[in-house]
Amino acid sequence: MEENRSNATGKRKTAIARVRVQAGSGQIRVNDRALEEYFPRTIWSNQVKAPLEITNMLSRIDVFARVTGGGLTGQAEAIRHGISRALLEINPELRESLKKEGFLTRDPRIKERKKYGQKGARKRFQFSKR
Repeated sequence: MEENRSNATGKRKTAIARVRVQAGSGQIRVNDRALEEYFPRTIWSNQVKAPLEITNMLSRIDVFARVTGGGLTGQAEAIRHGISRALLEINPELRESLKKEGFLTRDPRIKERKKYGQKGARKRFQFSKR
């Protein structure tokens, strides 16, 4: 690693994560709380750890994330996106392994807006001929 720390932003749905990655002992903090405390389900914490496990840096890097907006799934994926981008700044050679897993791609799927004259984005009110 050339530098000690790197900052990056990750996004998913309406969640935005500001992530700082630095050399350390493998500590992961989200909004000043431990990872397992913030994300009680293991699937969320596994998503956050995924880029570090793929690059074999789980025990060598500390992650500090500030995340706002969205739900816990969107927040976990936003942090994963931010960690991947921050790792890339530290070591550009990791690009191939992160890209292969799809961690560098910003997932563009967001909620479609409700349209006027309709019940939702796609659902219509019931049509009555008579």
